[in-house]
Amino acid sequence: MTAPVLEARGLHFAYERGRAVLTGADLALPAGRRTAVLGPNGGGKTTLFRLLAGALAPDAGEVLLDGEPVRRTRAGRTALRSQVQLVLQDPDDQLFAATVAQDVSFGPVNLGLDEPTVRTRVDAALAALDLTAVADRPPHLLSFGQKKRVAIAGAVAMAPRLLVLDEPTAGLDPAGVEALLVTLAELEAGGTTPVLSTHDVDLAHRWADDVAVVVGGRVRTGSADAVLSDPDLLSAARLGPAWAPAVHRLLRAAGSDARPRSAAELHALLAGSTTSASAVNRAPG
Repeated sequence: MTAPVLEARGLHFAYERGRAVLTGADLALPAGRRTAVLGPNGGGKTTLFRLLAGALAPDAGEVLLDGEPVRRTRAGRTALRSQVQLVLQDPDDQLFAATVAQDVSFGPVNLGLDEPTVRTRVDAALAALDLTAVADRPPHLLSFGQKKRVAIAGAVAMAPRLLVLDEPTAGLDPAGVEALLVTLAELEAGGTTPVLSTHDVDLAHRWADDVAVVVGGRVRTGSADAVLSDPDLLSAARLGPAWAPAVHRLLRAAGSDARPRSAAELHALLAGSTTSASAVNRAPG
């Protein structure tokens, strides 16, 4: 595996004395690998993301960017923000400008970029998130899904290497979820690696290369197949099983090594099995 762009080592954090949220959390995020972060409500996913993005300071441990500890100085925070962008679960927590375009331009302007560069980045981010038509509208007049896209566009305009999204599919209908995944794939093609938190184990399994489960103040990480096939870990994190690994176990018990990762793939597999069985039943004999 390539060296991580961003890494958490032994992070400890408590909002109140004696009520620790993280107690030695480790997480490595390399470029080019999709990572989904899961865990129970209140288990520390959002806290971990805020620590990674520099919005919170750890009580102990450190965050490293390209192998170097992130300094708690203005220069250190600026360097981190230029590489890592966090999008919060509720877009209203991030949107404040009079128009969509002004909101998206906030980050690049504060990086001190010249006006032509800012305009180019904003136009590209609006186009990537299908927001060009509403660029001059006030964000508060948009739908919830559009607001989410504006918040993501503001992060994309910073041209980050890592885009960290806290529950980006929450509140979206199935079509909105699929549209978001298409957008993330397009951003990946442009060199931005997405990291997202979710409660949807099936989404994590079909989308992610790696899955990290935040439970008991620590983080367990591995391949999506391995982590989401661990019933004890899922139970400890109050997560249900992913259907795809469960279906694979059933298929393997029946003598098949097929690994459907979506309902469509499973339907096609079952349809093929039905066709084959019908052909056998119709064969002369």
